Amino acid sequence: MAINPNTNFSPGQVFTAGQADRFPRGVMAYGQSITDVPFGGETTIITLSAFTAVANRYYRITFFQPSMDNLAAGYAVMKIKNGATVLNSCNAQQYNAGTGYEGICVAVATFTAGSITLTGTLTSTTTGSTNNTATQYGFLLVEDIGPA
Repeated sequence: MAINPNTNFSPGQVFTAGQADRFPRGVMAYGQSITDVPFGGETTIITLSAFTAVANRYYRITFFQPSMDNLAAGYAVMKIKNGATVLNSCNAQQYNAGTGYEGICVAVATFTAGSITLTGTLTSTTTGSTNNTATQYGFLLVEDIGPA
């Protein structure tokens, strides 16, 4: 379905409900991890509280980890998931053992109307850790960006 953006408005025009519905609705859900979580095999880092999706709207989901590390050079696979369905899978590379590296994974998706619970997971080629703290935290953010 093509995006149907708002057009320019001029004084005296009537603003309709259809035009209002074309605006983005902003943040729909947010969760963060402030504790250091070890990972190796697929590990859920963040599970969002359920939010109510509206059919035929685009949602941008951002999963961010500011400072991960592995015991050896390798990479972490970041996944944004809706239940067992993977919405996007991204690699975050670590070039040297023990050094910090960040990762970001973004997905744009539409959902059926109803309750949606998303998760952010990490899988590593070696044993890793998120290094999350209260001032250096990972997050999962869902934003409504407009009609599909």
